[in-house]
Amino acid sequence: MNLSKGFLFVLVGVFAYLSLLLVLPFFQYVLGAILVAYILYPAQERLEGRVSPRIAAFALVVLAVAGVVVPLFVIVAAVASDARRLVENADAEAFQTAELERLIETRTGVSVDLTATLADSAQGIGGMILEQSTAWVGALTHTIVGLGVAVFLLYYLLKDGSELLAWIRELTPLPDEAQDDFYRQLDAVMWAVLAGHVLIAIIQGVIAGLGLVATGVPNAAFWTVVMIILSLIPLVGSFLVWGPAVVYLFATSEPFLATALFAYSMVVVGLSDDYLRPILVDRYADLNPAVIILGVLGGVYAFGVMGLFYGPVVLGALIATLNVMREHYNQLTEPGLQ
Repeated sequence: MNLSKGFLFVLVGVFAYLSLLLVLPFFQYVLGAILVAYILYPAQERLEGRVSPRIAAFALVVLAVAGVVVPLFVIVAAVASDARRLVENADAEAFQTAELERLIETRTGVSVDLTATLADSAQGIGGMILEQSTAWVGALTHTIVGLGVAVFLLYYLLKDGSELLAWIRELTPLPDEAQDDFYRQLDAVMWAVLAGHVLIAIIQGVIAGLGLVATGVPNAAFWTVVMIILSLIPLVGSFLVWGPAVVYLFATSEPFLATALFAYSMVVVGLSDDYLRPILVDRYADLNPAVIILGVLGGVYAFGVMGLFYGPVVLGALIATLNVMREHYNQLTEPGLQ
């Protein structure tokens, strides 16, 4: 009997390892699908009272894809527009090769042929682009496949989520009370990270972006997106954008606008964190800021971009597990517990 159990454990370990190899190439997309499914699952439960689980899951997947694709399209369009504007506003006369050649010869006494140099450089860049084209095509193909995997996984997580949770609970060798307590604390941690970390970053980035728009800073939409991303990183925040924007306004002889942007960012953007975080975080869980900071910074190294969310969740899950073990320790060590 012991030999059979040992063989069974070996099989589980082997197939678990092989399954991990299958998941790792699309790990970021799997994590993203799980995150979106967790956010949309309450809506899935409400819709299932009116329509079938398949229709509800399909509708929410379409909603999620639209919610991701449309903002992504807007961001790409903003970046392309900014690049085009920079090219159009460039002073073409400053780049006349003949004038530059005469200027260099006057200042240094050395005669150069910039046209030939630029041609050689362009040829080298073209060769490098050609060499990298295969890698770019491979990366694009992987991204498309990964997004497809995420969409299908999201659909089945929503449609079969209740069965999956029931299977996990049945497989877990813990009493129902301990599992209920664990999932309740884990749910509180996840919503605390979503509301107190992600949502606040979005709100702060948008508020700071309104200041850029009001003071006429160029490419405000693009920099707003950058500030949202920076606000996800503790101790960094949107200052890395609006700070240089203040300097830019001073350098362009706009001291009034620079002062206004500085005051607005310090007061409104800065205080938004102090007022919003207690309201949103304390509503779900008392998550120490140290957990957020360590989780985000370590999560990026461990999980990539998705670590911005999953890093704090992993540390919060550890805390929840320790709390459950402390509260249910006597029940877990009873001789009759299977």
